[in-house]
Amino acid sequence: MTARIASVALVVPDYDEAIDFFCTVMGFRLTEDIDQGAKRWVTVEPSGGGVRLVLARANGPTQHAAIGNQAGGRVWLFLQTDDFDRDHARMTAAGVVFEEAPRVEPYGTVAVWRDPFGNRWDLIEPR
Repeated sequence: MTARIASVALVVPDYDEAIDFFCTVMGFRLTEDIDQGAKRWVTVEPSGGGVRLVLARANGPTQHAAIGNQAGGRVWLFLQTDDFDRDHARMTAAGVVFEEAPRVEPYGTVAVWRDPFGNRWDLIEPR
């Protein structure tokens, strides 16, 4: 079998709010937005490609409770960059809140940030 992870679902409160953040603030590309009646199939992709996010609007109390906590409070999304300083400055100027100052680890330069929905991410430039 040849397989790859193509997409990861990210539970969000609203499609358009999530599209605005990821495409306007983060510079992702809207790859699909298909109306399916009661819901939409919405995917976004980082500018450098890779795994797409399926922006899944929460439906019901259990899914609403999972917004921003899909990984139980852990960092679970890793945005890789080829220029940490450039992207950290751009994101900060756009209002993205970092939880910590950048730090250098054996694997690269990294800092934790949260998206507007509460998900914890690493911005990372590998060594």
